Amino acid sequence: MSWWGKLAGGAFGFMLGGPLGVLLGLVFGHQFDKGFAQLQADEDITETTQLAFFTATFAVMGRVAKSDGRVSELEIGHARKIMLQMSLDDAQQKAAMQLFSAGKADDFDLPGVLEQFRLECHRSRNLVQFFIEIQIMTAMADGELHTKERELLIEISEKLHFSSSKFDHLLRLAQGLGSAAEAFETDADTLKRAYQLLGITPDHTDAEVKKSYRRLMNQHHPDKLVARGMPEEMLKLANTKSQEIRQAYDLVRKSRKRN
Repeated sequence: MSWWGKLAGGAFGFMLGGPLGVLLGLVFGHQFDKGFAQLQADEDITETTQLAFFTATFAVMGRVAKSDGRVSELEIGHARKIMLQMSLDDAQQKAAMQLFSAGKADDFDLPGVLEQFRLECHRSRNLVQFFIEIQIMTAMADGELHTKERELLIEISEKLHFSSSKFDHLLRLAQGLGSAAEAFETDADTLKRAYQLLGITPDHTDAEVKKSYRRLMNQHHPDKLVARGMPEEMLKLANTKSQEIRQAYDLVRKSRKRN
């Protein structure tokens, strides 16, 4: 992990300033320069985006978990589950949990963090969507969505200039699908959820079903997300999402062949 190696090794030249730099300073005890560094190589830009994604993801997860007044063990467990899926080593997990804790603080600069994250992601809608999906999963970790959590998720979505209709769709999916690890079966309920995941209805044509499937797979393609700045450690999360989409498409396709 090149960006982590530089960070852990103290090579801060390519790092972020601003609110994200403040968070990194809390974790690593380093005074980062204000503003963005002048970056020359595309590789450095990608690494900086990966760092911004990592930093913002865990810090905002902390804010989402705290939004209903308390952080539950399920929400902490969800954060740790993502860390395990990322195969973070002990030092990386410690940094992620410190960012999570920083996000819970009363003086956490959520608007500043989100604006810097949005700019650093170069307005990549796919990266922003993946980020929002992670925050929704955090809010739903205890099996319910509290009013304060919903309000905060809406605020996050708006500040990242994410479509309200797409946000509503992601939220409905999270509430309808339950656990992300749930396997699709061939009963009516799971078929309905498969249609929901693909963003279509039984009234759509086969061509429209395929078009929606390809669009979703393109949005969640792990290699494309990494190329846009998602940390490679989150590949497993992206792969899981791609697998869910593929399973949903296969179920819908098989159901249509039987009818």
